[in-house]
Amino acid sequence: MKEKREGFVVFENVQKTYDGNELVVKNLNLEIFKGEFLTMLGPSGSGKTTCLMMLAGFESSTHGEIRLGSKPIGNIPPHKRGIGMVFQNYALFPHMSVGENLAFPLEVRKIGKSFREEKIKRVLEIVKMTDFINRRPAQLSGGQQQRIALARSLVFEPELVLMDEPLGALDKQLREHMQYEIKHIHEQLGVTVVYVTHDQSEALTMSDRVAVFNEGVVQQLDTPVNIYEKPLNSFVAQFIGENNKLVGTIIKESKGVVQAKLRNSKQIKGIRVNSGKEGTDALFSIRPERVFLDKKNSESIEAQVLELIYLGDHVRCRMKVADNEDFILKIPNSSQTTSLRVGQKTQVSWRVEDCRALDLAN
Repeated sequence: MKEKREGFVVFENVQKTYDGNELVVKNLNLEIFKGEFLTMLGPSGSGKTTCLMMLAGFESSTHGEIRLGSKPIGNIPPHKRGIGMVFQNYALFPHMSVGENLAFPLEVRKIGKSFREEKIKRVLEIVKMTDFINRRPAQLSGGQQQRIALARSLVFEPELVLMDEPLGALDKQLREHMQYEIKHIHEQLGVTVVYVTHDQSEALTMSDRVAVFNEGVVQQLDTPVNIYEKPLNSFVAQFIGENNKLVGTIIKESKGVVQAKLRNSKQIKGIRVNSGKEGTDALFSIRPERVFLDKKNSESIEAQVLELIYLGDHVRCRMKVADNEDFILKIPNSSQTTSLRVGQKTQVSWRVEDCRALDLAN
């Protein structure tokens, strides 16, 4: 019998409202395990940042309980929770050097000078910033400042680090580089990380598990692979990555496979996830990379090329399929690159198991 893991951070029936009427967070029940990298992902206003702020102690819950290491922390002020925090705007003291910024949380905790120097040296080595100890924040680039902000959150060796959109101010290339840096630091130290972002690629790249938020509710909590490959509803399918959508009326269902008629009378099949009953409409979701050109898979349908965009490693082909004029196919840029032309009619196909029958969101 598999032993049940105990949650290190636990949200139990947590609610939050600012005006007494509308709930920003609705009955959140969530366990985060020790040493885990969990990302709270969702659009603006979905409740993810509010959850992080309640865990940090900057906001209080309206209802329910938050526990850290089995102890309720609702009445513990932020500075006594022993939690490291990294913000998007770095929040470094501009009048202090890097070394002084890192020393500050240690001084607050009454750690002796010799131990402070040892801890500062170690954490600077981890973030590869040893040579910058005497510089001030204004003398550092954005990426360097973010490394120091990360080092400051780790220097007092907390068991939990919270990160609120920490890479949002960086350019694309540096942001992607820092994603791997943070992931490797997490693997090296084994600290528990709760990370908030609206960037799907960050969540998929860095996390052990992802909690997808919308309208104050966790829509799906799972591994990055399952979040992408096996979305549980149409919101997750459309929010995570790119997604082709076809709407059809369900004709029948057999052994977990739904058959439906599209608007152009073509019939397709998909794996039933949470679609409705016979006679109701369902959304059929197929990822662009699961669609093939001129290949006779189990599902094949006529398509018309509307647009071709060269993107280096692949050509992005926008097509009209049934009544969807934004059906996307990604064609690898190789010696077999197709000679498609705008206006051309062709066939596209996919496997039934790559098509998911979901709820039809409003």
